[in-house]
Amino acid sequence: MYLITGGNGQLGTELRHLLDETGVDYVSTDAQEMDITDSEATTRKVHEIKPNVIFHCAAYTAVDQAEDEGKALDEKINVEGTRNVAQAAKAVGSTLVYISTDYVFDGTKKEGEYRVDDPVNPLNEYGRTKLLGEQAVQEILSDYYIIRTSWVFGQYGHNFVYTMQRLAKEHESLTVVNDQFGRPTWTRTLAEFMKYVIDQKSPNGVYHLSNDNYCSWYEFAKEILKDTTVEVNPVTSEQYPQKAKRPQYSVMDLSKAKAIGFEIPTWQEALHFMLK
Repeated sequence: MYLITGGNGQLGTELRHLLDETGVDYVSTDAQEMDITDSEATTRKVHEIKPNVIFHCAAYTAVDQAEDEGKALDEKINVEGTRNVAQAAKAVGSTLVYISTDYVFDGTKKEGEYRVDDPVNPLNEYGRTKLLGEQAVQEILSDYYIIRTSWVFGQYGHNFVYTMQRLAKEHESLTVVNDQFGRPTWTRTLAEFMKYVIDQKSPNGVYHLSNDNYCSWYEFAKEILKDTTVEVNPVTSEQYPQKAKRPQYSVMDLSKAKAIGFEIPTWQEALHFMLK
């Protein structure tokens, strides 16, 4: 039996569809069914279900709001909530799969890609709280998978692909930053990897998982809108200020995921599959 937290979110919904396709028994929860910020309620629910695996997809992900009005909630969900889920997992002997982010890195690496054991140094509150969540998982459990991902897009939520498509209907030209580089990640690829590490009983620890190849947000937007007449123009991060500072370069090394036999499509292939 599997338990999903954040089961109605972008990734949780994708994971539910994947598990439905493969006939796996699971219980999906959202904040109403299991408030992860309430330690007792979380423990009670996990004891009731007694899952072998908990896929912890619930998170506060409003990166800019986390800098001010959402700061307390960000901490409560991503740190306290994750700690509560990890403690409940330990109590019933569940394997925990925790989803983290490329924002644990500062993006100043000059050469190569970010490896799983590279030094972390988050630039924003969201990255800081997700890192504290990682540390809570590692402190409480030995049977865990921490999967850092980046630039997530998919069919079931608000994301960059849908934002670009919506803006393209409203404007003749768009400006997108061209000096932040990373790897887009299709929720389907990520969900498949989450299931894969469990099915294969892969070694516990930290993994990086996104789609292969990397790009700037501008290049990503160009690919999304290539069949439209909308003009996409590059701008610098300075010309497009945001509350939360983003890493300029957060391309994560995928070799550990590939080494356990997981095949990773390129982000271009993944985007094509999602949009077709």
